[in-house]
Amino acid sequence: MALTLPALPRPALRRALPALADRPSLLAAATVLLVCVPSGEKDVTAAVHVTAADVASLALVALTALNLLRGRLPALGRTACVLFGGIVVSAAVATVGSIDPATSVTGFVRLTQVFVLVPASVLCSLRDRTDQRLVLGSFVLAALIQGVVGADQYLTRTGASYTGQPIRAVGTFGALDIMAMSSVVSYGLLAALALALGERGPGGDARLRRAMFAAAAFLTFPLAVSFSRGSWIATGAAVLVLLLRADARLLVRGAVLGLAAAVVLVGGFGLGASGVTERLSSIGSISAAPDQSVSDRYDLWATAGRIWQDHPVHGAGPKSFPQLRDGHAPLRLSSGSDAADATIGFQREPLLSPHNMYFLVLSEQGLIGITAYAALFLGLLLGCLRNRRGLGALALLTWVLVDFLYADIGGATTVLTSVILGLAAHAAVREADHQ
Repeated sequence: MALTLPALPRPALRRALPALADRPSLLAAATVLLVCVPSGEKDVTAAVHVTAADVASLALVALTALNLLRGRLPALGRTACVLFGGIVVSAAVATVGSIDPATSVTGFVRLTQVFVLVPASVLCSLRDRTDQRLVLGSFVLAALIQGVVGADQYLTRTGASYTGQPIRAVGTFGALDIMAMSSVVSYGLLAALALALGERGPGGDARLRRAMFAAAAFLTFPLAVSFSRGSWIATGAAVLVLLLRADARLLVRGAVLGLAAAVVLVGGFGLGASGVTERLSSIGSISAAPDQSVSDRYDLWATAGRIWQDHPVHGAGPKSFPQLRDGHAPLRLSSGSDAADATIGFQREPLLSPHNMYFLVLSEQGLIGITAYAALFLGLLLGCLRNRRGLGALALLTWVLVDFLYADIGGATTVLTSVILGLAAHAAVREADHQ
């Protein structure tokens, strides 16, 4: 039986389209929120996964292109064109010189979407402070949705398996995308802090400030029970940068509040007994006595380095790492990682990437690619540091750049990276173009 979707009433459609044209940041916010829509269990070996958030991001790209053609938006400045253009050129060169050009074409399209088209569209859609608040607020709302689901999974023991117990919070994403919920919650926590800090002073909204601080405080719980060391490290680094940029004196208060939160979470909610403290303490042993997941990451990084040595200039081509992995990996590398929950049961997922964005670029796009990405990331970071009004963009970008040290793009939340890069570009690139 065919599934018929309800048609949007024509008067409502006529009102919605001008609203989107006047404020395209609504589509950027929708992209963030639609990440929360469950997409079902996916085959991680498939070449392409299209989610509702991807569709919304492409709608934003199409609307931006239409507005640019109609002259309703100013053209991208020189700095943005250079930074984003470098990514397109490096990906194109790597695709042409790929060991498997047909497979690399899909990688080229994905890289262009994630690192160029969507960020540039978000940059164009943010025209005033209301737009920035709208997008940052969507990060907070998405995090609260996932945080509530994740907290419930931990408390009712219906989450993914961790040390043999179904207590790991994964939100609506499931065990096959184990890092997704912690990423969304981290983004929302940072966005809430940035919005709260932006409301300090005589002209600030006290109610909004209190609400955002409360949201950030709540989100520490689902972040803790995600058991994601990577998200903890990236969030800690981003909060440090955020507080230093906003007011160095806040560091002391932040440290006191953080210690108090840790006491409440570990003592009051019993997280110490659940393994949070053990997981936290394991961060200090990742070099001296790494566990299997960390050991596999080191081996994957070494594998990416060997692939790059064989293809130093333009790399082996986008999406080529899985094909070359076995021929360059050490014998001790695991065949995959374990995933288990009530929906999928137990599965072993293959390790299809080096779990480090910088090594991924180096192996698949070579020196040309790593130079282009370094220029983009450093340009955005330095620009955000110069702009005092871009606290949220700075915090979120810091999280992404730290997380890229032990993770790479992939999964349902990849499109959120694009939105973050767009926020950072708005704070950084436009400042540079106006100087």
